Amino acid sequence: MNVLHDTRKIQILQGLVEGNSIRSLERMTGTHRDTICRLLRSAGERCEALLDEKVRNVRAHDVECDEVWCYVCKKDRRLTPEDGPEVGSQYIFVGMESHSKLVISHMVGKRDSETAHQFMEDLASRLRNKVQLTTDGFRAYEDAVEAAFGLDVHYAMLDKIYHSNGGPKREGYIPSEIVDLRPISLIGDPDPTRISTSYIERQNLTMRMQMRRLTRLTNAFSKKLENLKAALALHFAWYNFGRVHRTLRVTPGMEAGLTDRVWGMEEIFFMERK
Repeated sequence: MNVLHDTRKIQILQGLVEGNSIRSLERMTGTHRDTICRLLRSAGERCEALLDEKVRNVRAHDVECDEVWCYVCKKDRRLTPEDGPEVGSQYIFVGMESHSKLVISHMVGKRDSETAHQFMEDLASRLRNKVQLTTDGFRAYEDAVEAAFGLDVHYAMLDKIYHSNGGPKREGYIPSEIVDLRPISLIGDPDPTRISTSYIERQNLTMRMQMRRLTRLTNAFSKKLENLKAALALHFAWYNFGRVHRTLRVTPGMEAGLTDRVWGMEEIFFMERK
């Protein structure tokens, strides 16, 4: 990685956040995939530091949370007793402000109570005011939100009821049909008209489109957990500060008041940290 010119580094990182795979970038740039992975991990560390420093004291109104499934190295059906928790199914927990579209917090882990608590603690620590919070129906959120926010939140859970016809299984990937939505107010006094997970679900699509390792129905996947975490940090740093949102016409970071300009990949990658 040390022999790569800065221009080539930026070219590779720009390709990663636009949905290219590591092997496709290897073919496009002539840079070995191991070098690209080292660059990704280096960029991931810098982007984690950037997000930890800049996405603080956020003024928010409506926050939506959801989880995205992926896997590392192998799927669960191929796991052996020797495999550790860093292998197999992983869930990407994401919290987003629905007006600015700012991704306030993200975390990778198992879909369990421990990760839910850690995620909510991190989310709460980045907010400066009382918000309305909506999550999906993952039950571990109930205790996690109360532990992280106490009563200083208006919290509702949006429970989705899926259709199950009991018929023969069809070939191919076909998402389950949602037949009903059941809002459940749990803490405070959430406004029923603002109980929604629509924006975070659209963010889920953005993640799957912009990170090749998350794209469904392909053979792309993360080989190492550290690479997945690095790719997520790079994606969210670029999404918050470098990518102009088509509806907002500014970046989410600008809309949230965290910065006054669009950042280039050079600034995101090379910016000196305090």
